[in-house]
Amino acid sequence: MAEFLWDTLIQDALVFDGTGNKPQQVDLAIKDGKVVARGSVLAPEMAAEVIDAGGKWLTPGLLDIHTHLDIEVDVEPGLPEAVRHGTTTVLIGNCSMGTCFGRQQQGGQDPIVDCFTRVENIPKEVLVKCTEKITWDNTADYMDHFADIPLGPNVASFVPHSMLRIEVMGLQDSISRAPTQAELNKMCELLGRALDEGYMGLSTDGLPFHYLANEPNKDKRIPTQFASYKEMKQLLKVVRDKDKVWQTTPIIEKRIKAFKYFSLTSGLLHGKPLKTSALSDLEFALMPKGSNAFLGFARLMNSKLFKGNIHFQALGTNFRVWADGIVSPLYEELPSTCQLIAKEYDDREGRMALLHDPAWVEQFHHDWSAGRSGWNLSHLKTKLGVPDSLVVREFDMLVFDGAPVTEWDGESFQQVFDRLERFQAGDASQSRSEAEEEAFTRFPSPIGNDAEFMLSMIREYDKGFRYWVDIGNVGNRATLDLLLHENTMPGFNDSGAHITNMAFFDGNLGSLKRAQERDLATVARVVQRLTSEPAEFFGLDVGTLEIGAQADLVLIDPEALAAYECDPNRHFQYREIFNHKQMVNRSDGVVARVLINGKTVWEGTGFAENYGTETIGRAIRAIGSAATI
Repeated sequence: MAEFLWDTLIQDALVFDGTGNKPQQVDLAIKDGKVVARGSVLAPEMAAEVIDAGGKWLTPGLLDIHTHLDIEVDVEPGLPEAVRHGTTTVLIGNCSMGTCFGRQQQGGQDPIVDCFTRVENIPKEVLVKCTEKITWDNTADYMDHFADIPLGPNVASFVPHSMLRIEVMGLQDSISRAPTQAELNKMCELLGRALDEGYMGLSTDGLPFHYLANEPNKDKRIPTQFASYKEMKQLLKVVRDKDKVWQTTPIIEKRIKAFKYFSLTSGLLHGKPLKTSALSDLEFALMPKGSNAFLGFARLMNSKLFKGNIHFQALGTNFRVWADGIVSPLYEELPSTCQLIAKEYDDREGRMALLHDPAWVEQFHHDWSAGRSGWNLSHLKTKLGVPDSLVVREFDMLVFDGAPVTEWDGESFQQVFDRLERFQAGDASQSRSEAEEEAFTRFPSPIGNDAEFMLSMIREYDKGFRYWVDIGNVGNRATLDLLLHENTMPGFNDSGAHITNMAFFDGNLGSLKRAQERDLATVARVVQRLTSEPAEFFGLDVGTLEIGAQADLVLIDPEALAAYECDPNRHFQYREIFNHKQMVNRSDGVVARVLINGKTVWEGTGFAENYGTETIGRAIRAIGSAATI
């Protein structure tokens, strides 16, 4: 049998090497999972397998820097919904939540279910199915266990702050009191040990609508939000000293407090810059200039004055969110609808009781109209583009997609509302079917206003009507500029979270499509921003095509990419592993091939035969001042 010099040779691709340099038409050879040769004419007879990549782009494997796939990875280690779109490395443990300390169940409490259910909109039965796979109880064993499962992509993890507090203090104490100095020291010890084991850093969260899901704490936020500035400063000193990363979300309800906490990135104030990756920078529909505030702050912190190192994560497409009735992460922000969401998923009776409670109804009407009308400061702020709330309540922006009346699908709430008003005024022709006529007759007459319409919909259909709204990057007017900004990093995909509400598994393809619409030089820059740039920032040895690099590669069909649209390729379908429906993306044909560690795992429209049955990717141990790979 002939012995080949290379396992695989990829010929004639236009190669974007992740450096941002001009792409080149070259061949690339792989041996034992590594890139071993690059050149203009490499001999095909030297390779066991030759891949004709003429007309295709070749890039390093793409990084998805913001996921919550720690919930899925032990149920389906191949993470197919990410990999099929060219993702070869996923970052987990974000937003203060994860599984690296094990189940952490004690005293009848289930912290993983408690934290993830409402924050990431993952049904409890799905989370229970995932936590049943947990066999470890410490950060070292968690990192090691990835070698024992049929892992598809590479995985890198943060230490999640909420789970760290629970590990040291217990769930109940972590949301009801400050840690003792001994407990804080223990947190620092566990954090430092994990960073030495190769964790990327510490993740925290400050968004005010992130609540626990189990009794008796449904009115309490997740544990990270109970941390004092003293606690944060002490923990982040450990991260800073080891040259690791702080991943966080802004404390949007208190801007002075947010400034104080974000200033922890400053090298001038704290002796050494702290690498900080924060959520998120979008062109919000209700606050289109809001991104300027985040970027201006980052510019200030990264200036010679403060000597910081902070960026805000950007999304490569429009931020479209679905809701089932009132069940959506958006409505956690309103006091009234937050109470509805706190009810157990199948507790319709409990929701109906609230929906008919006069005090709750009054609160709902107030919440729904706040900032949208009248002579008041709140409305003035909305007019000026700095609203108190980013919850979209404008009916022309809410679009039915799974309506109780077939004719409503694809129509905005405003269109249906207007027809209802005309129907109630005596125009029977406004109902286009018996079903629509029956639906119209069930509304209070006259309907009055949009708040009453929404209230009536929830009372009548509960979670049985589905719709979407674009809350950011509408029309992708500013998306590319944000992706390219020096104080952003592409990747706010939230993959694996909000399984019934959104799907941005293909977010990186959206970024590449935006770049392709400009020119190849921009594609080269965006490839860099999706590969080597985040890899370097987070301390990961992936994202390049250098000789000796792990052969994580993606072949992209540029014609298919140019024709690809994110919106029509989002689907809501049943996933057997969850026994539940999930929002997913389908970009078949855009990604012609994905290789991880030199092995083809995806080819155009399907996965390799044995994918998901053997270990291919690895747990990446982030490089800092005390960790090795």
